[in-house]
Amino acid sequence: MRGVTKKFVIVGGVAAGATAAARIRRLDEDADIVLLERGPYVSFANCGLPYHIAGDIEKRSKLLLQTPEGFFSRYRVTVRLNSEVVSIDRSAKRVTLRNGEYVPYDYLILAQGGVPVIPSFPGVELSHVFKLWTIPDMDAINRYIKEKDPKNAVVVGGGFIGLETAEAFVKRGIQVTIVELMDRLMPNLDLPYSRKIQERFEKEGAMVFVGKGLSAIEEKRVILQDGTAIPADLVLLSIGVRPNVELAKSAGLSVGATGALEVDSYLRTKDPYIWAAGDMVEVVSRVTGGKVRIPLAGPANRQGRIAATNAVATLAKELGVEYPTPIPYRGALGTSVVKIFDETVASTGLSLAAAKRAGIKAREATILKPNHATYYPGSEDLLVTLVYEESTGRLLGTEAQGKSGVEKRIDAAAVALSAGLTVEDLTEIDFAYAPPYSSANDPLNIAAFAASNARSGYCPLVSVEDLHPWIIEGSTEGNDRKGSASPSAEPLFLDVRTYGEYQREHLLGSLHIPLDEVRDRWEELPPNRPIRVISSGGYEGHLATRLLMQKGFTDVANCSGGWAVLRLVPGILIEGN
Repeated sequence: MRGVTKKFVIVGGVAAGATAAARIRRLDEDADIVLLERGPYVSFANCGLPYHIAGDIEKRSKLLLQTPEGFFSRYRVTVRLNSEVVSIDRSAKRVTLRNGEYVPYDYLILAQGGVPVIPSFPGVELSHVFKLWTIPDMDAINRYIKEKDPKNAVVVGGGFIGLETAEAFVKRGIQVTIVELMDRLMPNLDLPYSRKIQERFEKEGAMVFVGKGLSAIEEKRVILQDGTAIPADLVLLSIGVRPNVELAKSAGLSVGATGALEVDSYLRTKDPYIWAAGDMVEVVSRVTGGKVRIPLAGPANRQGRIAATNAVATLAKELGVEYPTPIPYRGALGTSVVKIFDETVASTGLSLAAAKRAGIKAREATILKPNHATYYPGSEDLLVTLVYEESTGRLLGTEAQGKSGVEKRIDAAAVALSAGLTVEDLTEIDFAYAPPYSSANDPLNIAAFAASNARSGYCPLVSVEDLHPWIIEGSTEGNDRKGSASPSAEPLFLDVRTYGEYQREHLLGSLHIPLDEVRDRWEELPPNRPIRVISSGGYEGHLATRLLMQKGFTDVANCSGGWAVLRLVPGILIEGN
């Protein structure tokens, strides 16, 4: 910059670090840039590792996005592999490598990411136990499968990496069991979506244990905490990631309540010459405003770009020039997506459970609709949930599942979240429409209609969790519903689906009147009893609820998501053919 050469040192060479290095060069052609990576690869596609194991990405070389030689040729960045930084001397402005070498810096960016959590129970050191975080991890798994031909694999952990690798093992012809300590796979999602994922794996022949932890790994099996033994020729540990902050802590930098490194809105640590980015830092939730950890590749890349900009902006200020302008990092939504065989599950913002944990009085509206016009061939069901603040209608989060068009809706919802839109705003957005892509009212519009109608009282909605006492086997209230409860206190479940749908399976004790008969048979319903309407995916329930409200029923509500959601509740009282 203006003929002044300053040294930028970056610790960590994957998502945030590699992005930061390239950004610095674009801003300052005169900078001396050194990238220190403790592993043997730089700028590799760690999100693609499970897909190479599955065979979806055939060439291993496709995962190697850049090499030290390529980095130097294009950006004149000096990349040093197998160079672990073990300490930072902030007063001397230098880092020390494990080999004892000192590397001085003028400006330092930490981008060390996270490290997999390895539990301490017996057997984690055995040769058939793996993690999947780096290229060498992937190579070790592929080599083991080729050489040992395992018949059974146990995947411990039901998050992104665990599920993607479990699918890879299924595709490799290995019998898979997934073990998750929490009560659901993908714990960041609300229960219906987690259950859809579980059903899909079970359909592919996998076994799934939720709410169960591991106690030991042996040569040919794993033992769960309840004593269950599961055959295991191969074990993948994927139980979580913790921020890699030990180096920063040893240098006296502050760690927040989340366990990740504290940075300000410009991604600067408490040291004015050290910035940090990626999975190792805590950031602001753009929904709640609170500090959170969001270890995802998208935010990490953008943080690397911003941290680099602000480091160069500091140099510019010291030189008395105005470019570049510092960029604040406004936080992240946590938008994510995962492929489950031929299905997609995605979310942005808060789940209903997360919103309530954050102390927000939230509600949800769920609908099941085709992803595009039904008269155009190939339409598939799309399950969509909007989570919103009850008092204001402010959108808090969105979840979706289906075979096509899922990520499109989630991306649109992410923009709506960033803009602070309400569900009423969403009712009026004109999304792109042509029969192969959507309907005149997009599923997001329709979900917003349901939420807006509930808020106005035009068509009350009741969520699955509100119905738990009445629909789950073993519930005290549920047992009362079948006999001893006061008729005025218990809801009547009115199922308005077709005869075939009802006969196939339905809620125990529900009354069946198909939608097209409700107008002629409404007098069969008790006028002073709460009525909860069950339809296939919510829409027919909306029609029946409106009809009954106009007939004078004062306590009637549509079951959000209909049977598509109710049937997924663990322990639900179901009968049918």
